[in-house]
Amino acid sequence: MLKHLSESSLLTILLLFNRIWNERVFPLSWLKATVILIPNPGKDKQDPNNYRPIALTSCLSKLLERMVGARLMHVLEMSKWFTPFQSGFRKRRGTIDNLLKLETSIREAFVRRKHLVLIFFDMEKAYVRMAIWNFKRFT
Repeated sequence: MLKHLSESSLLTILLLFNRIWNERVFPLSWLKATVILIPNPGKDKQDPNNYRPIALTSCLSKLLERMVGARLMHVLEMSKWFTPFQSGFRKRRGTIDNLLKLETSIREAFVRRKHLVLIFFDMEKAYVRMAIWNFKRFT
């Protein structure tokens, strides 16, 4: 969408974003979303658990969020805020990095004839469970 805009339109959007940033006032209309439920393929459509929600929000809101997110990540990366083991949500890192670290630890323990203790957590539906836990904790 943006690549088709004129230079003056892009400048207008930039001025708007700078004003939002400086005044710290986010347009209320950008906070609204239309939620659409998408059925999971091959699942029973009568069961509400077999749907995933998709929130349709303002394109300008999403663009501003991406810009702020990119700036924040840059500051956090430059300040070495993340531990070396943090791979999620970081550029040029992924689960393979952690798997390689795990494999290296296992090999080193094997070669040195040392014990290695590993703990794994199943984080399936972690956000749903955390929200319920927080609700119960504070009520």
